Parts: sequence; C-alpha cells; structure tokens
Amino acid sequence: MKKLDLGCGTSKRPGYTGLDSLELPGVDIVHDLNVFPYPFADGEIAEVWMDQVLEHVSEPMRVMEEVYRICESGARVTIGVPYFRSFYAVIDPTHRNFFGAAWFNYFDPDHDFSKKYCYTSAKFKVGKIEFDREFKKNGIGLFHRMIILLAEKKPEFYEAKISHLFPLNSLTYYLTVIK
Repeated sequence: MKKLDLGCGTSKRPGYTGLDSLELPGVDIVHDLNVFPYPFADGEIAEVWMDQVLEHVSEPMRVMEEVYRICESGARVTIGVPYFRSFYAVIDPTHRNFFGAAWFNYFDPDHDFSKKYCYTSAKFKVGKIEFDREFKKNGIGLFHRMIILLAEKKPEFYEAKISHLFPLNSLTYYLTVIK
C-alpha cells in the first residue's frame, strides 16, 4: 500500500509519494487538491501526511472526504495546520481555513459533535492532537513547554480559557480511518 504526502511542495517525506499542485522537485504527481476526485482508487492508501496544506484548500470537509475515500480502513492520517490563534495563521493571505483543537471531532463517530451534526459520512478516529510539533525540535523554553503540556492535556480548557493570552502556533492531528 502507498504512503501519500499531500501538498508536499519541495519537502516530500522520505518513502512517500508526493502530490502537489505545482510541478516542483520531489513532486511525483501534479494535482490540485481543490479538484475532485483525486487520482487514486478507493482504499489504496495506507498512510497520509498533510502538513500545512488544509488551511489553503477551498473545501476542507470535501478534502477530508476524498482522503477518506482513497484510504484503506485503519489508514493513518497525520495533518498539521496553524492553530487559529497563531500569528502564522492570520498573516498568510492564502490561508482560507482556521483550526481549533476540536475541529476533527466532527469526523469522530465516538464524539457528540459527530453524532449530533452528521456533516459528513467520512469517519476518522482522533487519536491525539499535538500542539507546536515543529517548535519542539528547536529547543523551546520552559514556559512554552508548560503551555504545550497544558494544552495537550486539557485542550478544551486551554482553548476556552487561556489560548488568547498564550497562543500556541500549530496543531497536528493524528487520525485513523474508520470504515
């Protein structure tokens, strides 16, 4: 089964097939993620990596439905996006979508949001969310580490009560396809 890096740009992950809308070094398949369907058969993908891409697309729910279609049951899907309170989320004029900690709960059949609203038939189990994944590599300070720890242990509390005072920069969602 294939591993797919959607929106890879020039930073395709090793061992992955890279797809991007631009013909760049490392891109294996040129395809616009706003054009459906994607050039893959139903259930042929075992793993998807999508880092700093979903905030740029026209219809993020439809993109996730297409990711669901092309993935096999149990496929791992990792998605990194700017956190909606982040400076980085709002300075890029190409960002169309903004993400909070609970965004993927609408896809998780075990969550009340999914049960109540039924926006989509695409189902993903939310394994965990990680704040500031990229920043952890760069030797962050103690205060930053403490805020991340709080946000990851109590994301609803962090987002509702203190994220406006101490905004973090990014979210990474670790999902599993449920079919």
